[in-house]
Amino acid sequence: MSCVYCNICNIWFLDATFPNRWIGRDGPTPWPPRSPNITPLDFYLWRYVNDKVFSTPVPDITNLKARITDAFATITGGILKNTWRETDYRLDVLRATKGAHV
Repeated sequence: MSCVYCNICNIWFLDATFPNRWIGRDGPTPWPPRSPNITPLDFYLWRYVNDKVFSTPVPDITNLKARITDAFATITGGILKNTWRETDYRLDVLRATKGAHV
């Protein structure tokens, strides 16, 4: 039975390919969850690209680079417009809650 893409496999891949040079939860350079420096665009963009890139196992670094480039090429103006709409909504919620954690 072959391994399907999962977070553990992703961490192993990053550790093997970029030892001590990647940022993320459980990584050598930690990035806190719910960081105030991460916007909905970051969440959406990375999720979108991640889903496109890792829809099937990545055989090598050349293929990984091509998949990343291809994933970004599929981002349309409509996708960015919807993302901005979500950002604007979240800002409205923050204003309504006077900056409370959402």
